[in-house]
Amino acid sequence: MEHQTCLDLFCGCGGLSKGFELAGFTILGGVDFNGPAVNTYARNFPKAKAICCDLLQMDSERIEREFPIKTIDVVIGGPPCQGFSTANRYADEEKRDPRNKLFFQFVKFVERYSPKAVLIENVRGILTMNKGYARKRIYSIFKSLGYHVANCVLNAADYGVPQRRLRNFFVMLRTHDFDFALLKKIEHCPTVAETIGEFYGLEQHGEGPVELVSKPTTGYQRYLRDGVSIIENHDIRYPAQKVQDRIAYVPQGGNWADVPPELWPTTRNNRHSSAYKRLKEDDQSVTIDTGNNHSNYFHPIYNRLPTVREAARLQSFPDSFVFTGNRSEQYRQVGNAVPPLLAKAIAEVIKKEIQ
Repeated sequence: MEHQTCLDLFCGCGGLSKGFELAGFTILGGVDFNGPAVNTYARNFPKAKAICCDLLQMDSERIEREFPIKTIDVVIGGPPCQGFSTANRYADEEKRDPRNKLFFQFVKFVERYSPKAVLIENVRGILTMNKGYARKRIYSIFKSLGYHVANCVLNAADYGVPQRRLRNFFVMLRTHDFDFALLKKIEHCPTVAETIGEFYGLEQHGEGPVELVSKPTTGYQRYLRDGVSIIENHDIRYPAQKVQDRIAYVPQGGNWADVPPELWPTTRNNRHSSAYKRLKEDDQSVTIDTGNNHSNYFHPIYNRLPTVREAARLQSFPDSFVFTGNRSEQYRQVGNAVPPLLAKAIAEVIKKEIQ
């Protein structure tokens, strides 16, 4: 059977693309303006075309030159939708908010290649922003292009990702409404310990690649290993001593409120509940974010942040997926990504629906 093809716009490091690849799609390429993320994308999808540019600079001529094919089966990505508001009525939308220009550039690709399906990922707040106006505009735009539109907020933990992460997905099909109920939820989601516990014995290795000699004991660990024993992106660094002193008081599942007041430079009672959050070994992780090298959550037993590789595992990236760039850039790439196993669950249903 002929492989279904996929193009990823606003691709980042490639979380969506990895999920679609796992579902059997042929990844044609990814486009993003973030250079370090595109470098990571190029490393992990060597047969795809990785393009680093502002999508607004891709006119029709360049689109044809970069992807000289007649059709693409699925166009996926995370275009900014926050620019839609009742203040930016139709004709003025592109002029009033530059984010709208980026969204309509995404639409230009859809118009050019007329894919069988389109997937857009966004934060769930897009559904309530401006009284739901952005959601209504997305529905109207794609319906005008001949698509049936459906959306749903999904929790990554329902699909095998060891992390509570809520994101909204729009799926557009040519022939009928996409049924999110067809996505297969799993009975047991891996815990933090099942995800990164294999690394506990590596605590003294410091920086650089390290060999993982233990054997995987669960299906999820076998998926993560992906035939790889040399682990990259697992550089272990401890924070400043004052940070270690504070987090030492926080039990698993606890947060900043467990730190003695005298260890804070100022008295504050309005810190966010995620501040100085310590992960629980027997539970799923909190949402992996991009802020300040992930300092909103700490390792379940060591007084440090999770490494880039530990964070990537909690996002369901296999160990064979290597992140490039400096440490901050790698953390940002991991935090911005769609968890591959969540993307895979959606991609598998899309594949069946368009065949």
